[in-house]
Amino acid sequence: MTNHQLRILAATFASAAAVLGPQAAGQAQADTNPACSAVEVVFARGTFEAPGIGDTGQAFVDSLNAKLGQPVGVYAVDYPASLDFQAAANGVADASRQVQSIATTCPNTKIVLGGYSQGAAVAGYTTASAIPAGFTLPADITGPMPASVASHVAAVALFGTPDPWFLNLVDHSAPPITIGDAYVNKTVQECNQGDPVCSPGGLDRSAHSAYKNNGTADQAAAFVVNQLSSTAVSQTARDSA
Repeated sequence: MTNHQLRILAATFASAAAVLGPQAAGQAQADTNPACSAVEVVFARGTFEAPGIGDTGQAFVDSLNAKLGQPVGVYAVDYPASLDFQAAANGVADASRQVQSIATTCPNTKIVLGGYSQGAAVAGYTTASAIPAGFTLPADITGPMPASVASHVAAVALFGTPDPWFLNLVDHSAPPITIGDAYVNKTVQECNQGDPVCSPGGLDRSAHSAYKNNGTADQAAAFVVNQLSSTAVSQTARDSA
């Protein structure tokens, strides 16, 4: 690979973020309604996006709302989303805490975990069955989420998940993103053709910032709605048994 190509790839996170505007402020906070939401999305934004769920996250949530016919609860994962990839561990810790909190305080809420770009890495690491080698979580998180939490997570939606070769490019110490066994079958990963972050050899930087408006948010939302429906059917079967 030429030096020119490496410069293109290394700049992908920053260049993609440059075209992203701030999202609606109302989506930047967790749902504070005392009544638990039927569905709550826990979403991690991409690098350099303003605090909140980012444009891709907003497109995904808007599509979910339209398909479900009612608004979902939203929690924006709190982490720097900077070029310091090691700081993504703060996002893993925050996402893990929020998912476990919802599972405890709102056991009937169906959780949708998601993320875009670096945020997809955060969400992916959050599902891991074990802490990846070389990945250090903050002191207050000592291990992966309890196995019992998995049943509360109806779906996982990832956009532009960093491929191992790209992780190695931006941070040699970053471990591969491995979706935990309990989450694999309910995870959708969207990767645009030519996206250099998730597609080895890709050189189309615009592909990495297109998830918010090229239909992939709708595709992921359709997958999630199907998962939510399947979960409801399974719950009904258990209740009637």
